[in-house]
Amino acid sequence: MSATADHAEERTTPAVRLGFQPDQVVQEIGYDDDVDQELRESIEDTIGTELVDEDYDDVADAVVLWFREEDGDLTDALVDALGYLEEGGSILLLTPKTGRDGYVEPSDIGEAVTTAGLSQTKSVSVGKDWNGSRLNTPKAAAKKR
Repeated sequence: MSATADHAEERTTPAVRLGFQPDQVVQEIGYDDDVDQELRESIEDTIGTELVDEDYDDVADAVVLWFREEDGDLTDALVDALGYLEEGGSILLLTPKTGRDGYVEPSDIGEAVTTAGLSQTKSVSVGKDWNGSRLNTPKAAAKKR
């Protein structure tokens, strides 16, 4: 890898790689003491403000959904998160990695995403304990054409 590529990678934060942009309103759902604080800080640094919580009463550009197996029904959580989104917004679904407490099977994630009417565009490791999946609404993708 070249020195230029190394330097470019240093400037690209996890939040930027996940598609977050300055001035977005990002709502966080499922916050608990086990979340990845570095990722949260990266998102806040990128958007230029704090994440809004579950009590936020307006629409958001994106939703960060921390979800663990014991949190209930993933399809319901995704459908609820859609209600918070601005048209064309996306959901970053964060689930514990294999072997971690609260791990969610990939097949369960895939089924819930499809049932909720979403499409998965990107999956990434977002820390030592969490995997992330960027989810979009099919309507949003169709309207951008």
